Parts: sequence; C-alpha cells; structure tokens
Amino acid sequence: MKNKWLVLSVLLASFAAVMLIAGCAPDEEPEDDDAVLAETIEASLASEEIEGDFMTVWAENFAEHMYDWSEGMFQLDVYPYGSLGDARDINELAQLGVVEYVFSDFAWKSAFVPEASVFGLHYIWPEENIAEVMEWVVRNGETMEILEESYRREGLVPLSIMYEGWQWITSNHPISSVEDMQGFDVRIMASDMLNEQWRALEASPTPMAYGEVYSGLQTGLIDGQINPLFAIRSMNFYEVQDYMTQIYAEPFVGIPTVNMVFFDSLPAEVQEQHREWWADAVVPAAEWIDERHEEDLEAMLENRPDIEVSELSGDDLDPFRERAEQAHERFFEIGGPNAEAIYNALVNDIEQAKADLGLN
Repeated sequence: MKNKWLVLSVLLASFAAVMLIAGCAPDEEPEDDDAVLAETIEASLASEEIEGDFMTVWAENFAEHMYDWSEGMFQLDVYPYGSLGDARDINELAQLGVVEYVFSDFAWKSAFVPEASVFGLHYIWPEENIAEVMEWVVRNGETMEILEESYRREGLVPLSIMYEGWQWITSNHPISSVEDMQGFDVRIMASDMLNEQWRALEASPTPMAYGEVYSGLQTGLIDGQINPLFAIRSMNFYEVQDYMTQIYAEPFVGIPTVNMVFFDSLPAEVQEQHREWWADAVVPAAEWIDERHEEDLEAMLENRPDIEVSELSGDDLDPFRERAEQAHERFFEIGGPNAEAIYNALVNDIEQAKADLGLN
C-alpha cells in the first residue's frame, strides 16, 4: 500500500509539472524552431493488463513511437495492471488527471460513460475481417465522433477502439446450446449492458475484479468466466476450467483514452499524431493478437490436453443470437444521453464498412 501511494504522489507531482508546461504562454518560442515541442512533456499511462499482454504491449509501442517522433521530447511511462490499482482505480485516476492516459476495456469505461457499453452488444460485429471493419469505423464512421462527445462530458477523450480477440467462455460443463447457459454463474466485466446480454441467455452473470477471478473459479464461487485467450492463459484461468467455448457474441474491445484537459493542452500536430497512430495500429494490433492467441491456445492445450475446445457456428448460433438481440432495446434505457445516436451510428458504420470492404 505504501508503494502504491508513493507512486501516486510522484504522479501527482509530475502531473502538476506537465500542466505548468502546458500552460506556458502561447507567444513563448521554442529554442529550436524545428522541435515539435517547446518543452519536454512527461506523462503516465495506466494499463488494465499485465506486462506482456495486449494493452500494455501496445501502450509501450505508442510510448516508443511518441518518443521517437518527438525526438525525445514526449516521454510516456507505462504502468501495467496492479501498479496503480484495479481497473476502476486507473479509470478514475485518468478522469482526475492524476495519470494522463488509461488503456482499459469498454466495460469499465461505461461506469463513467454509459455510451461505451454499445461495444458490449452481442452479435453486431462480423465474425470475419473484424479488424478491417473496426479500422474503417475508427477512420470513416460517425461512431467515434459521438463517442468522443460522450467521453468529453466526463473529462476524457477516446483515441481509438482496439480489437483484442473474440471473448471465450470457460466453464466446468460443456456448452453446446443456449439451454446449457441456464443458471450458469459466470464472471463478466462490470457493465450493466453485459449483465443484460448474459441474462438474456439465461446465465447468472457476476461482475468480479480481474485479480479475483482465479480464486473465484478455484473455490467454485463462480462456474466460469469470459475473456479473450491471452487473458485465459496469462491469468491461468484454464488451470481450473475444463471447457472453452466460442459463440462469437462479442469481441473484446479496448479503448485507449487520454485526460481531456491534458490532451487539449497539446499542440494540434501532437494530438493528430495520437489519433493517427492509434488508427494505424488497429489492424497490426489485431494481427499481433491473433498470432498470440494461436500460441496461447497451443500452450494451454499442451499443459491441459484434457480441456475440450469448441467453436459454435452457423445454425447452432441462431438461438444465441435471437435471445441476445432481444436485450439490445435495453441499451436505449441504460446507454446514456447519446445512446440512440451511438447505437444507430455503430450499426450503420459496420454495415457501410462491410459494403466498402466487399464483405457479406
């Protein structure tokens, strides 16, 4: 605990220094006319995931890029999961400006910005070419504009949406039909919309902190959990589960986010570099995680060859889809002031992306 508060004290001091730099009078000229920044900017990014997992890796890639692009003038320190608290803690720190950036999933963001829970709606994304569709949405759609308007209401700015793989169900009983979901006590991320979606499948969803899931599975407090493959492996959930099932209901969507006051204080070309880099990263990051997931699944099956892995498809998914889509109406009630606008924008953006990309 002492270490945590020591780190937070340092971050607070750094934040004050950065705000002082950002508040310099606009007529102050940099010593080097060719420099992107007049002064060195030091900032911090809190990641929801551990060292080596998607969010932390791509946050570090972003930090390295900004350092190189600015010739050392933009210095971003990345703090992996647990360094500054849990997912709720780090989102609050970013909202307050104690840390300038946070990279976490849409579900935790929805506690501040309910519109973000639109990414928890089941069966709105295509099973194939999802990364290309997501990149199109980021670059060309109306979704990001509405999302940013909603985030700014809470003092935050979203920089992109990132595909981190499809969510997998792990359990200690086989799931081959929607009837197998009845009474299934499954850990989900804290999100009202996700709660509605899994209840529509007659499961019993239980929000639980990421760091508590393993013990919850081990002790039988919960029957299963939902996460992408990299998390199932890195957090060792597969050690205490016998089945892994893919129903292609939802991708895991991460949202790199920056404190609004800090972001608005940056020069326009630095802001643009932020947006461009994260848009450019959507497809390469998806390719990276897909390769990682192949390795993860192979490694888990090598350690636990008795685990049964299944992927449902075609007609087998129709009952899941029909029940899940019935819960979409609830989004308009719990999705915040811009719920209808962002829902319509995302659905239309996805359809337009598929058309432009020549997808079915």
